[in-house]
Amino acid sequence: MKLLYSSLSVVISLLLAACATFGMSPVKPGDSESTVISKLGTPTHRYLDGNERLLEYMKGPWGQQTYMARFDPDGRLVSYEQVLTVQKFAAIKLGEATKDDVLKTIGAPSDTSYLPLPGLEVWSYPYKEANVWNSVMHVHFDRQGILQRMQGGPDLRFDPDSRWPGVLRRL
Repeated sequence: MKLLYSSLSVVISLLLAACATFGMSPVKPGDSESTVISKLGTPTHRYLDGNERLLEYMKGPWGQQTYMARFDPDGRLVSYEQVLTVQKFAAIKLGEATKDDVLKTIGAPSDTSYLPLPGLEVWSYPYKEANVWNSVMHVHFDRQGILQRMQGGPDLRFDPDSRWPGVLRRL
């Protein structure tokens, strides 16, 4: 019985510790790039943005989160933020943004495709809209690599009616 209470005590302590750190960033502004990498691991992609460096960390179930760590020229962390958000999507300028601009703003896509008739390359970004709805943003580039269209909608991977195409659902 004593072992049960001891085990239960350890589990509760771990849960409380997890709750205390939930939502807190594992890194803080001013951290060195090596400190960030030691805490977060190897980034999924690296980008240069002028004289600043960006480290991308794609995470989350179904790839719905991408965090971007931005470093100043001295290699110190300026910001660490989740970039798959409606606000970040809205910051990308139609008719102006290039593929490189999109990569530096919201990171690499989870999937790419091509629409031959209009000649558009499509990058897809699954995300949680308002931290609730399973959504996907499709970013369309023309042959010159300029952003022409952005189209958001529900992520059909989470729609029980679309998981088994051709199979009728019982009512």
